[in-house]
Amino acid sequence: MTDESRSGPAGALRRQGGPVGEELRSLAVAAVVEDGMSVSAAARRFGLSRDSVGSWVKRFRERGHVRRDPVGGSASRIEPHRERIIRIIEARPAISMYGLRDALAAEGFAFHAATVQNFLKRHGLERDRRLARFRRRRKRWTER
Repeated sequence: MTDESRSGPAGALRRQGGPVGEELRSLAVAAVVEDGMSVSAAARRFGLSRDSVGSWVKRFRERGHVRRDPVGGSASRIEPHRERIIRIIEARPAISMYGLRDALAAEGFAFHAATVQNFLKRHGLERDRRLARFRRRRKRWTER
C-alpha cells in the first residue's frame, strides 16, 4: 500500500465515537505491519486509540484479518421449554402471545412478553400463522 492511499483524513472513514470500519482498521494495521510504524504512531496518524490498533495488529497476526468478531447473544432461557410451549399452543391454537406468557407463568415459568414473541417468530409459530393453519384444518373437518 502506498503512502498516498493512506493520506486521506481518518475522519472521512469513521464517524467520531462510532465503530471503526474494516477499511480503517486495515489501514492502521498495514501501517504497523507493512511500513514498520509503531502502534502508537499509527494510532495518532489515524486518530485511533493505541489499545485498539494494538489489538487489531494482534488479531491480524493471529487470525490473518481485522474483521470484528460476530456479535450475538446467548441462548435464550425459553428454549428449554420448547416442548411445553408447543403443547400449550396445540391445546389452544388461538392463544395470544400474552396468553401464552400467562400460561407459562401459571406453570411457574416467567418470561417477558418480548422473549415469548421472539421465540414464536424464531420457530415460525406466530399467532396469525397458527390461526390460518387451524382455520384450514377446521374447514377440512367440516367439509367431510
